[in-house]
Amino acid sequence: MSTKKLLLIISLLLSMHVGYAQESNKQKFKKLEWLTGKWIRTNSSAGESGYETWNKVSDLKLSGKGITLKGKEAVFTENLELIGKGNDIFYVVTVSGEKMPVYFKLTAVDTNGFSCENPEHDFPKKITYSRSGNQVKAVISGDGKSVDYIFVREEKRQ
Repeated sequence: MSTKKLLLIISLLLSMHVGYAQESNKQKFKKLEWLTGKWIRTNSSAGESGYETWNKVSDLKLSGKGITLKGKEAVFTENLELIGKGNDIFYVVTVSGEKMPVYFKLTAVDTNGFSCENPEHDFPKKITYSRSGNQVKAVISGDGKSVDYIFVREEKRQ
């Protein structure tokens, strides 16, 4: 076999693999679309409330925001994203006041939840969302500690 034919076959196989990986990420993102909407936190500390909102930006990106309120004042804000990069999907968190986002790699996904991990991060090292009906439990954990966030989907007013 000539070198040109071999290179052509290799490049065709590589392009097929890249196409499959992108398609696979699109399939994974389909499983994440339930997250879109507004989620009201039900287990906030006394005097606080909170919520997360998520929007579909594209087939490979969801954009979100997490807010904690004391009364009507925002005391904690984080920008959230689920994005496809190469063959992977990342949950990206940018906390107000911090310059650099933190990336958590998607390690598991199904139609009712997902897990993301970054073992190098101080805390959390793992973020897990699990859905049951109109309720979501988000857990941040690492080094023997964990914090639960319970949300219910905000009903749309008509």
